[in-house]
Amino acid sequence: MSVVIPTYNRQGMLRETLRNLARQTIPADEFEVVVADDGSSDDTRAVVEEASRQLRIKYHYQPDEGYRVALARNSGARLASAPILVFLDTGVYVGPGFLAAHLAAHAGSDRLVVLGYTWGYDFENEPVDGLAEAIAESLPEVVVERFRDKRPFSDARHAAYAKTDFDLSRMVAPWVLLWSLNFSVPAEDYWLVDGFDDGMSGWGLEDVELGFRLFRAGLGFRLSREAWAVHAPHERSDLADALASTMLNMRRMMTRYPEPATELAWNLLNNDDDLLDVDEHYRFLMAWTEKARSLDVAAEVAELLPELPPGRVAVFGAGRRLPGEPAGVVAFDFDADAVAGLGAAHHAIGIRTQLPDGAVDVVIVTSRLAGLWPRWSAEILAEAARIGGSVRLTPALIHGTNSVSR
Repeated sequence: MSVVIPTYNRQGMLRETLRNLARQTIPADEFEVVVADDGSSDDTRAVVEEASRQLRIKYHYQPDEGYRVALARNSGARLASAPILVFLDTGVYVGPGFLAAHLAAHAGSDRLVVLGYTWGYDFENEPVDGLAEAIAESLPEVVVERFRDKRPFSDARHAAYAKTDFDLSRMVAPWVLLWSLNFSVPAEDYWLVDGFDDGMSGWGLEDVELGFRLFRAGLGFRLSREAWAVHAPHERSDLADALASTMLNMRRMMTRYPEPATELAWNLLNNDDDLLDVDEHYRFLMAWTEKARSLDVAAEVAELLPELPPGRVAVFGAGRRLPGEPAGVVAFDFDADAVAGLGAAHHAIGIRTQLPDGAVDVVIVTSRLAGLWPRWSAEILAEAARIGGSVRLTPALIHGTNSVSR
């Protein structure tokens, strides 16, 4: 196994991270560590040299040109030689069975992302009282034993894990749980999807975006509660700045992968909601997609078209066909099969599209969105107003006259 650790000006925490890796039940000559330095100006290199007495360790340095952790992780992974990559953040302290647990989770499963349970991490809330002092004085396993029953000490994803009884195969969007502080993946699959997106800079979402691409590539996701670690409290990025950079990365992700899953993720972040709710929202969308699969709205659109002034039209919820293939119509639908049938249509709900402001003159919203309307009508109407001069709802949507929506 190869452990890749990005770091930046945290020499003390890096020293402790490496010390705990030197305590593994797996012999030190059976794994390697790669420290990927994102431009540190402290004694990080000296810490790595010190650790080389106990660990097989490599060091990569890149100039400080801003927060480029995605690039640092990729550069570290390129130096790795083992078939399994374990990603661990500086200041995440592991127990002695950490690497053995990651290795065991991959046994018999060639294409699997393993998420390690990480105690003590909650970006938005204050750290647990006494945790910093305990970590400074005690081994990670002692800290876990002392604090494990204190709710704020649990993995911040614990509630999401518990919804499926900790079985991630029951989730429809497990990729949203991939946080880079503690996970492992086969190197072959990591490079199959080109690793982290080097174009993402600033704090946030580069790990979730990688999870999204790994899931699309067919990898399964598994939680290992045995591959646990403790996230040490430390000075954090400014929350407002972190959220701003996360939204920039979210827009990049949406541009590269414009589809309902990323649309829902964008909407949660834009509304300052929990990104972990993507799984529930996407499950809701999938249920409606199945129910509305055969719903044809060509007649609804045909009824409105003659009333519209000349200009470009967008249709949200176009279905598999439009009346007479009208020129100048941009079609959107949440069902991938319907989009394939229309050919040039966009795969989107209509919560957030890739069209620029004022791209069309009119937006028509059909009854194919009836089942989604109670949950996302405000967002859909706002997006329709952003890209269009006016918005027209079909009578079937307004009055619920289509049988599927009743």
